[in-house]
Amino acid sequence: MKLFISAFVVFCTHLLEAITGFGSSVLALPFLNVTLGLRMAVQMLCVLSWVMALYIVIRSWKDLVWKEFIFIVCYVALGLPVGMWIFDKLPAPILCLILGTFMVAVGIRGEITTAKKDSPTPVTPAKRSFLMKLLLFGGGIIQGAFGSGGPFIVIYSAKALPEKRVFRGTLSMLWLSMNTIRLVSWGITGELWNMELAKCLMWSFPVVIAGILIGDHLHNKVSEHHFKIGVYAVLIISGIFMVVANAMKL
Repeated sequence: MKLFISAFVVFCTHLLEAITGFGSSVLALPFLNVTLGLRMAVQMLCVLSWVMALYIVIRSWKDLVWKEFIFIVCYVALGLPVGMWIFDKLPAPILCLILGTFMVAVGIRGEITTAKKDSPTPVTPAKRSFLMKLLLFGGGIIQGAFGSGGPFIVIYSAKALPEKRVFRGTLSMLWLSMNTIRLVSWGITGELWNMELAKCLMWSFPVVIAGILIGDHLHNKVSEHHFKIGVYAVLIISGIFMVVANAMKL
C-alpha cells in the first residue's frame, strides 16, 4: 500500500511540474515523508527532479531567459549552503513544520494574487527589490534543505517570466543547476547511493517518465491561470497535512 501511494503521488506531482515547471518536490514531500521518511524522500525527489529538469531544459532550450536565470541563481545560490547545513543539523519534524508553514503561506498568497488576474505582469529592474532578493535567498535555503525551494522562487519568477513556456524552461534550468550541486555534495560525502535509494528509484523512474510525457503533452492545452489556482490549493492542503502530521511527533 505504501508503495502504491508513493508511486501515485510521484506520478501526479511530476505530471504537474511537467505542465507548470514547478511543484513536484514540494507537493510530493509531505506524503513521501510519511511513507519513506524525510531523508530518503528528499534524496529520491532530488534525483527525480534532476531528471525531469534535464528533459524540460532540452525541450525548452530556446525559451530560456538567461538574464533572469543568472539573477535568480545568484541569490538562490547564496542560500543553498545554508539549507544544506540546516538539513544535516535540525530534527526532521522541525524541518517539516517550517516547510509546511511556508507552503501554506505561499499557497494562500498565490491563490489571492492568481485569482485577481489572468496573467502576471512582467518584473522591471525597479521591482527587483530587497524583499524579492530576500525571497530568492530564502528559496535557496529551502532548496538546499528539501530540494523544493519552488514556492519562494515562484513568487518572483511568476512576475519576471509571465509566458508559460519561458517560465517553465527557465525554472527547470534553475532546478537542474541547484540539484546538480546537491547531488554532487551527497556523492562526495557518500550519503547518496545506497540500496534503499536504488530500490526507490527503480520503481519511481517508470511513473516519473509517464508523468513527464503526459504533462508535457498537456502543457499547451491547460489554462495556466486556472491550473495555477489548483496548484496553489494543493500547496495549501499539503502544507497543512505536513504541519499537522509533524506537530504530533513533537
